[in-house]
Amino acid sequence: MRLKGKVAVITGAGSGMGEATARLFAKEGATVVATDLNLETVQAVVEAIRVAGGEALALRHDVTSRTDWENVYDEVQATCGKLDILVNNAGIALAKPFLEQTEEDWARTYRINIDGVMLGTQYAIPLMEANGGGSIVNISSISALTGMAGAGAYTASKGAVRSLTKAAAVDYGKHNIRVNSVHPGYIVTPMSAPHMEHPDYKQHFLNQIVLPHLGQADEVAAAVLFLASDEASHITGIELPVDGGVTAK
Repeated sequence: MRLKGKVAVITGAGSGMGEATARLFAKEGATVVATDLNLETVQAVVEAIRVAGGEALALRHDVTSRTDWENVYDEVQATCGKLDILVNNAGIALAKPFLEQTEEDWARTYRINIDGVMLGTQYAIPLMEANGGGSIVNISSISALTGMAGAGAYTASKGAVRSLTKAAAVDYGKHNIRVNSVHPGYIVTPMSAPHMEHPDYKQHFLNQIVLPHLGQADEVAAAVLFLASDEASHITGIELPVDGGVTAK
């Protein structure tokens, strides 16, 4: 088991890539603290993990709330006694032409996609320092590497996640805290499936990649697992695309 004895907090774990990561981490031996704004969905994920023999805890969590982050980490300390891994996965996508985006659109996207990462990282680092180190994996996007039409606020926020990752990696590497980012491409999730697998649009998405299939949430989770594990003990500050070759073009 690649995460045996590790304690991991995973945000946005109620569905999609967060759910896949939570299930995989538990399978690999981690105690998973799965958080999501929707408590019902994340409780279902945790129940499935427990039925499969894993250890997990579900918490309702608004990643834009400093108080919620404090509560999450208080629970981690009380229940688990340490923190080894943080996966900042929670995020939103706003598909709206750049000239139509309002200040409210911009602010909401930034609050969730980058402020949530900043807060989680701020609270994680002292716990990881006390534990002799740790691993933070931030979920960005290929839009942070290539740009993406019709999603200015989203692209900018995911670019900020990429830059914050590198800054934190440099600042806390000497504390044995590794910080890396994963950049998913066209990944089929419950949120994206109605578009990506629609007969009228699927070929468009397939044309963007060089592999013959669209990405799956489990494939992103596998990349996150590698960076979170001790197998990546000398890797920090990198950006790892899981994109079927989009960024190779």
